Amino acid sequence: MQSKASSVEEYLKLLPEDRKEIMISLRQVISKNLPKGFEECMSYGMIGYAVPHSLYPAGYHCDPKLPLPFISVASQKNYISVYHMGLYKGELLDWFRVEWIKFSKKKLDMGKCCIRFKKAEDVPLKLIGELCTKVGAKQWIGYYEAAIKNRATS
Repeated sequence: MQSKASSVEEYLKLLPEDRKEIMISLRQVISKNLPKGFEECMSYGMIGYAVPHSLYPAGYHCDPKLPLPFISVASQKNYISVYHMGLYKGELLDWFRVEWIKFSKKKLDMGKCCIRFKKAEDVPLKLIGELCTKVGAKQWIGYYEAAIKNRATS
């Protein structure tokens, strides 16, 4: 369920009361721990963190008018989601799975890059913060370009 909010502040204001605190906390943790080079934005109806055009003029291959996405967070109908594009990369995903066991007794509910949390208290903020520190903007551009190149030659 995509939000029609045009700003992060509006997105947060429109959240149901039971989701506001965790979404504000996620935003704070990501902003505090994300390396320089990423900018907060609204993207695909979610709070996003992306590599701006000033650093990566080519933008996102799906829509070059958009900055290169990296992390998004959303309050969905049945869960809270954290999308971390870096989790497509094997080593980071392996690290995250090992760390998950240290932070949570719950089974990891995850898609390719989407981590889902049914309850606000299930979100391991410290782990999400640590995950944010693992890839810098220039490093992400390198991973992204390599993935696009590999896709083109496959």
